[in-house]
Amino acid sequence: MRKFARIRNLREDKDLTQAQMAEILQTTQRTYSRYENADSTIPLEMLIKIADFHKVSTDYLLERTDILTMYQ
Repeated sequence: MRKFARIRNLREDKDLTQAQMAEILQTTQRTYSRYENADSTIPLEMLIKIADFHKVSTDYLLERTDILTMYQ
């Protein structure tokens, strides 16, 4: 598996730590870290929460598109 660079970059753009992001997503820092590093599969519900928080599409997070904005 490859790392989810966009998830990390979006978090860092907001100056959030992994612990802060984990709290927002109601998970642990370790679990969130595993998502960023692709050490664990991101559950669909969590992927949607991350996309909603950053106001981007899941396709953007998964690097299926370079379009940052959410679909209407």
